[in-house]
Amino acid sequence: MDKSELRKNAISMLKSFSEEERKNIEEILTQNVVNSDFWKQSAVVGVTISNSFEWNTKPIIETAWNEGKSICVPKCRPKDRKLEFYKINTYEQLEVVYYNLLEPIPEKTEKIDKRMIELLIVPGLLFDGNGFRIGFGGGYYDRFLSDFPNKRISIASNEQIVEGLPAEPLDIPVDRIITESGFL
Repeated sequence: MDKSELRKNAISMLKSFSEEERKNIEEILTQNVVNSDFWKQSAVVGVTISNSFEWNTKPIIETAWNEGKSICVPKCRPKDRKLEFYKINTYEQLEVVYYNLLEPIPEKTEKIDKRMIELLIVPGLLFDGNGFRIGFGGGYYDRFLSDFPNKRISIASNEQIVEGLPAEPLDIPVDRIITESGFL
């Protein structure tokens, strides 16, 4: 199966969770993240604002704010397919862009150098035991991760973990995957 077929199947699977299943998994994922040493040792966290069928990242963001951590969210630069992260203090610093994504408003936020992000929560659709992932197909995160020096984790349900994904030379694995069962 090629990556586009794997993506399509993963999205269907994620959309198939009942509201109750989704809520339960999200609560466990959030607790597993915020109780991890990665989290406890990081003052600046990078994370996307989740959209539709993705695992809800707002409880993670709000926990960070309550604990005095800085939250940085990505803005896509489609022309060169790169990400820039901006520190946000409220959801009012976000705007809806293409594909209904929420991104920071640069004029209302502070751009953060990637070296300042101590923990990056990397989104994805499928993962394997080596930390490789299939994302949404733009390559934005692989470009960003190519010289990212700090901790990289992802959150995923157990159903998103598969055997051996097709990896390409530019694919960058995450350090750990946090599921409802714990760490991989």
